[in-house]
Amino acid sequence: MVFEDAHWIDPTSRELLDLAVERIRSLPVLLIVTFRPEFQPPWTGQPQVTMLALSRLDRHDRTVLVEQIAGGKSLPDEVINQIAERTDGVPLFVEELTKSVLESGLLREEGDRYVLDSALPTLAIPTSLHASLLARLDRLASVHLVAQIGAAIGREFSYALLRVISRVPEEELLTALDRLVTSELVFKRGTPPDAIYTFKHALVQDAAHGSLLRSTRQQLHAQIAEALETHCPELMENQPEIFAQHYAEAGFVEKSIACWGNAGRRSAARSAMAEAAAQFQKGLEQLALLPDDFARRRQELEFRSSLGTVLQSVKGYAADETGRTFARARELWEQLGSPSEFLQVSYAQSIYHAIRGELKLAHRLDEDLLRLSRQRNEPAGLFLAHQSRGRNLMFAGRLVAARSHLEEAIALCDPETDQSLVRQAGLHPQVASQGFLAIVLFCLGYPVQALTRSTATIADARRLAHPPSLAMSLTNAARLLSFTGNGAALDEWAGELATMADEQGFLLWRAAGIIFRGWVRVNTGDVAEGKSLLNRGLAAYRATGARAWVPYQIDLLARAYEIAGQIEEAVYLLDDALQIIVRTGERWLEAELYRHKGQLLLRQGHSEAAEELYRKALSIAEEQEAKLWELRAAASLARLRGNQGRRAEARDFLAPIYGWFTEGFDTADLKEAKALLDELT
Repeated sequence: MVFEDAHWIDPTSRELLDLAVERIRSLPVLLIVTFRPEFQPPWTGQPQVTMLALSRLDRHDRTVLVEQIAGGKSLPDEVINQIAERTDGVPLFVEELTKSVLESGLLREEGDRYVLDSALPTLAIPTSLHASLLARLDRLASVHLVAQIGAAIGREFSYALLRVISRVPEEELLTALDRLVTSELVFKRGTPPDAIYTFKHALVQDAAHGSLLRSTRQQLHAQIAEALETHCPELMENQPEIFAQHYAEAGFVEKSIACWGNAGRRSAARSAMAEAAAQFQKGLEQLALLPDDFARRRQELEFRSSLGTVLQSVKGYAADETGRTFARARELWEQLGSPSEFLQVSYAQSIYHAIRGELKLAHRLDEDLLRLSRQRNEPAGLFLAHQSRGRNLMFAGRLVAARSHLEEAIALCDPETDQSLVRQAGLHPQVASQGFLAIVLFCLGYPVQALTRSTATIADARRLAHPPSLAMSLTNAARLLSFTGNGAALDEWAGELATMADEQGFLLWRAAGIIFRGWVRVNTGDVAEGKSLLNRGLAAYRATGARAWVPYQIDLLARAYEIAGQIEEAVYLLDDALQIIVRTGERWLEAELYRHKGQLLLRQGHSEAAEELYRKALSIAEEQEAKLWELRAAASLARLRGNQGRRAEARDFLAPIYGWFTEGFDTADLKEAKALLDELT
């Protein structure tokens, strides 16, 4: 198998290549990949991969290559010297320049060599690869037009389409193509009328296409688009990006914009998010060519909104590029009177600011969206507002209010409008709402309900075959499992998340997957590797601009350092997490962070400071009605009192909180609390 010029590869083919490299690890397969240095494959260093750096040819090798291309016949030293010097050791340039000289008529064959009949004229040998290719094409004057038409079609073109567009008599066309093939500028597969032709190199195609006058090029691309519409109408549905490119080159701006929009929506529906982002961006570039009027702004708003939703998956919710896209969309939305079909712009801005740790701004956006949707009685807007409000209240530790809004959002879910909401919000509404509600219920003291809902969201996301929704459901579920000690399930879900996020190019969720895999390693005894993964994942997560969930992630890292016996480092990490809470207002885990810090200080012998932190954790948990965190803080405080000989006091303190829980006793927290109560009795 050969992959050439991998630096130009599209994201989906890149995914295929990466999977192939992994799959053939133990198979009898030779896979050769060529690429420029800027291409950074993830599989370098793997045992089945050998890297060969191809440097420029030295003087001797350039001379040998020239003689090989000349059929073993020697060339005058003057010619060889100029070729060797001007090509700078680039093999393709050596090959093309030698052929250009051989075709130029400057040399005459004489036995086993070529000779010059007169002195070599100044500038007789082209000084660049591009000039060399143009010179070769110019000398093939009778076939130059055929090469130009083929180049306008693409790097690869079919005989059937070329014949329709060129309108050249068949015999003349076949002769021209045979000359191109003989020159080795073009390769052929099959025989006409089913033949497929491919330019030897993208630079050959560029040279042929670039030699067209602008007016001729526009006419040619218009003819290609017309021929495709007539003879290949199915391509308009299956590959609208082909039409978009030809319409753009032809100057048909409106048609190009429409096709780029169709291509972007089609790619997004197939979860080809990187392609979708590029296609929407190209549509925006075409839109910029139109007059700035109402219609253009309306189209731009549509493209910006769609692009932003795609960027949430590709770049992350808090990425600068995502924020800029939605900021421009918000500006357009307000200029157009805040049309209801684009309410998701306000929703997306709220997510952007919430994930960046700017909760106050996110809350204001939620309130505005909720008020506007109520005024207009917009079900979709109400859903988006309630879900966003519920998620952001959860971050803020206002758990009861968060539960109310999320349950309201779930009640508004409607199978008939859910698909529209998927396009607007980028996530399946039911899956996302249930995932956030599961976290809220967990904190409120309903761990069994929370884990049941969380598991159900993963099943729903798999059934819907919607990768972003599955990534989010796996992430939320893994967060819950990281608190319960269910290592086997966490390992399974973390692995699935990391693999899928890597395949799909989801930067934010890929980082989360690395973090969860690190926590699994810590809990299976490989603490050093676990710490390394946690640090790497946290750095990658923050690199997307995200700050939400960071205190939780730091807490996992602190626990890893604690297990490694690095107590002072763990305390330092928790102090950092608590400072982030002060800056952002993300308080849902605040009680647990204070409790954890108390445990660390107790290990250092600071029992009074530990008790103070346990009391603070308990106070915060009570304020938030976070019964699970309240149970944990009460258990830690009760154990401390028990160890101080205040056993009865400790038991009477813990028993009422433990008795609040009416669910089963199959969670680690409840089992630990019951064991402690039995010990204190």
